[in-house]
Amino acid sequence: MQSPTPLRPHPPRQAIPPPRSAILIVNALSRQGQKQYEIACDKLRAAGIDLIETIAIHEPGTLPDIVAAAMRKKPPMLIVGGGDGSLSCAVDDLVGSDTIFAILPLGTANSFARTLEIPLDLDGAIDVIANGTPRRLDLGMIDDDYYCNCAAIGLSTKIGDHIPSILKKTLGRVGYLVWATYQSLKFKSFRVTVTVNGKAETIRAVEVRIANGRFHGGMELIEDADPDSGEIVVQVVPGRNAVQLGWSWLASALKLRARRDTTIEYHGREIRVETRPPQKISIDGEVLAKTPVTAKVARNVVSVMAPRVV
Repeated sequence: MQSPTPLRPHPPRQAIPPPRSAILIVNALSRQGQKQYEIACDKLRAAGIDLIETIAIHEPGTLPDIVAAAMRKKPPMLIVGGGDGSLSCAVDDLVGSDTIFAILPLGTANSFARTLEIPLDLDGAIDVIANGTPRRLDLGMIDDDYYCNCAAIGLSTKIGDHIPSILKKTLGRVGYLVWATYQSLKFKSFRVTVTVNGKAETIRAVEVRIANGRFHGGMELIEDADPDSGEIVVQVVPGRNAVQLGWSWLASALKLRARRDTTIEYHGREIRVETRPPQKISIDGEVLAKTPVTAKVARNVVSVMAPRVV
């Protein structure tokens, strides 16, 4: 497999020194969260980060309230350790604030970290937090809900909505593959209508990705999406069965020329997405919405610690 396509070059930015104090919140329910929590605390302090407060979350559903309470203290930086769902859950409270968002990728797919080229190992991610630079980024929106990387309709939703936690925790991405194979046996296509700038198109589809970043499920699938572009990308995989979806995924994974022929893309600041029948929507791995929805881009609304541009 070829290495991921690098991010588009951006104009030089004046280097901004990273904050030296932060609140750390780790989702200990994520695949690596519990194991890495104490190690992360020690390594962050060793890297020169003053941890105002450290919190390990053990109860499902408590992350939003804990993040909101932390943000009321107006920390210079909020470090969140977990998967893509944890990041998207946290990011709403950062919009419009002066707090810098920092990421410890401790989930299964870590798609947003991959999009930003943040190392997936703990030492590499902490180096970005301590020595990187804040980068002002767009967020996606599904109606009024902010998210970091990618929302999806189709098989991805069935995987994320029903995957047994034991399979996810023990096997990681392989567990997702096993569950996806099982779910594909009973998968049905649907009709999607995409409306951009008043023009509507209806397609029989097996998956729809509403992307702010290039990665979905840990794979680079939406190469033209960029959280610094001012656009949201709706990528439709046309077809009638899971075999066509599998081919699209495989062609993208292997970077085959044919991959561009397996999808249809729409770009814009605001895109309406409707389906027949109505479909659930997985937002960064968590099933949180249902069609019809309006997908939007929220331009330059959050600052995220990213690798320093040389």
